[in-house]
Amino acid sequence: MTIRFVLMVNKQGQTRLAQYYEPMPREERRTLEGEIVRKCLSRSESQCSFVEHRNIKVIYRRYASLFFLVGVDGDENELSILEFIHCIVETLDRYFGNVCELDIMFHIDKAHFILDEMVMNGCIVETNKTNILGPLTSLEKSTA
Repeated sequence: MTIRFVLMVNKQGQTRLAQYYEPMPREERRTLEGEIVRKCLSRSESQCSFVEHRNIKVIYRRYASLFFLVGVDGDENELSILEFIHCIVETLDRYFGNVCELDIMFHIDKAHFILDEMVMNGCIVETNKTNILGPLTSLEKSTA
């Protein structure tokens, strides 16, 4: 199971969170993001949520005003990644209380922390929401 990247993008195509698990030059990232975001956002809701682009399988899902895009290897199970995206959203919802684009923008460090608790080196390591949020709530208690 290899996840190459996780992107959170708004309806206008602006990237709000980007996490890459493979080294890639910044210009190549920018180009890849632009191509993938244009491709995914131009699709209708009746089309499937899987897109192939440059030997990367992109699985995406829209929640409210945010698109969650996950790039994976070609042999990855699409439905398991859709379930993973749903788990990300549920975890963010539990922490922020009905997560929105502004929560991601103003608390980008916490969003990255949550994602880092779920994925390590491109592999999903945790999906239990309590276990994911435990270190973050402990950190907040110690700084308060």
